[in-house]
Amino acid sequence: MNRIWLTGASSGIGAALAEELLRGGHRLALSARSQAPLQALAARYGEEQVLVLPGDLTDAGQVRAIGAAIARHWGALDCAILNAGTCEYIDARQFEAAMIERVVSANLFSASHCVEAALPLLRQGQRPHLVGVGSSVTYLALPRSEAYGASKAALRYLLQSLRVDLAAEGIDVTLVSPGFVDTPLTQQNDFPMPMRWPVERAARHIAARLQRRPHEIAFPTPFIAALRLLGSLPSGLQLAIGRRLARNEDTP
Repeated sequence: MNRIWLTGASSGIGAALAEELLRGGHRLALSARSQAPLQALAARYGEEQVLVLPGDLTDAGQVRAIGAAIARHWGALDCAILNAGTCEYIDARQFEAAMIERVVSANLFSASHCVEAALPLLRQGQRPHLVGVGSSVTYLALPRSEAYGASKAALRYLLQSLRVDLAAEGIDVTLVSPGFVDTPLTQQNDFPMPMRWPVERAARHIAARLQRRPHEIAFPTPFIAALRLLGSLPSGLQLAIGRRLARNEDTP
């Protein structure tokens, strides 16, 4: 039974993954801005298994307080799964730098605050494991994804670099790179989402593969293979493909 801190646990992949891990008998410290869904899980699984620690993860002080609460209750962590994040799409005709700031804060800075709070606890844990949920968007530049893609590309680099620096301490680092998953965020998208998975399937897939501690969990496989292939093309061809996608998005 692992002691796991899971962020972004109130909806989407985080909520489904919380259910999957709780059914597996793990103890979870759950964080999100919305407290009610976390309390519902605590009511179902019991306070011995669920520790509810809501907060705004873009606020370094609140994250430090969450880390201190985990230390008081458990003394250590065996795994931290940094899943919290958001998505907004840029309109290049009315470029908004504030949007970049919002998305990077939610997807990158919040993860950095959580890494700072989690590492001392992981160092006291059993077979420590640091996990971050990124995105398959980092394989290929896509229209309107400047804010989201930049934040997830930065998260990818952060985790890959941490993997190198933490290896000597025996802390494994895994990056999760999902394709399209049916969540409240993706339900707002106004474009086709090929090979979209139900959120429960994604959660089962992630939970099963986390046991192997791979460097990356990327799915669904055919979609990831296609993105990697397109991302390896010469930049001129990538631009031509991107322009076609952009034109399609503008079509009523």
